[in-house]
Amino acid sequence: MSAPQQCRDPLLVYTAQLRAALPGPARAASRMVEEIHHGLLDATDAYVREGVPRTDAAHRAVRDFGPVAELAPECRRELALAQTRHTARAAALCAPLLLVCWALARTALGAAAAPLAILAAVSALLAAAALTATGGPAARRFGVPEALPRLVAWTGTGASAGMAAATLVLSCTATATAHWPLLLLAGALSAASHAVLGTSVRVCRRCLAHAG
Repeated sequence: MSAPQQCRDPLLVYTAQLRAALPGPARAASRMVEEIHHGLLDATDAYVREGVPRTDAAHRAVRDFGPVAELAPECRRELALAQTRHTARAAALCAPLLLVCWALARTALGAAAAPLAILAAVSALLAAAALTATGGPAARRFGVPEALPRLVAWTGTGASAGMAAATLVLSCTATATAHWPLLLLAGALSAASHAVLGTSVRVCRRCLAHAG
């Protein structure tokens, strides 16, 4: 199909406009738009089977789906929820890394390494609560609380900031102790945790900003 024909295809025009209105996680947005495109094709085929010319059938299918301005906000909310689950999985990945980090740092710092264990606990609780509330039996029975994505985003932001601070402290402390190899390794694990969670919470906040 040539470029001018593609531009005149009502389904392609509609899905292109919708994709442009969906910031946030690219893969999730593209997957959502692809599913909507398949739905439009199914609706178009149904009209064609009733004897409607294909171009007219495509226009009818687009009208049935409603204006992009009305559909996009609902899609943005779905994307925010998808990113909330992604952030929860990132927090779940960070928890064991932080526990290893704490075990390494405890040898050199003793009780002063306790904040790392607290960060691990926060990450684990954040992951458990968010994943349960967005995909478990509780979500199916009670629905997802409207405030949950925002809570996950800002709790994750706080935890990520704590990981960045821990990385700095561990790196600086390593220069003044004989256990510097352990502290440098702990700092590397803390930095990795910050990178994993920090990236996800930034996207999560961006999704929430556009979801309104």
